[in-house]
Amino acid sequence: MARFIYITNAEYMGGLSLKLTFNDQSERVIDFASFFDNHSHPQYNKYCDPAKFKKFYISNGNVVWGKNWDLMFPIENLHIGKL
Repeated sequence: MARFIYITNAEYMGGLSLKLTFNDQSERVIDFASFFDNHSHPQYNKYCDPAKFKKFYISNGNVVWGKNWDLMFPIENLHIGKL
């Protein structure tokens, strides 16, 4: 396994799911719907809309939403599939 884990690619899979590829060549499909169901907050709720959710980008090896990093998750958690 790579010493420092980071995301090298993210692909929109539909709904609120992304397929993430990490620098250790592992891949994981993450469904973020449960996060939104359990963490209602105006800053996050706007990303429940698939049209806004799929406007993610990769910055510094992490997948983020919003120009001010409105939403992001610990890379280590994404790597093991835990939100």
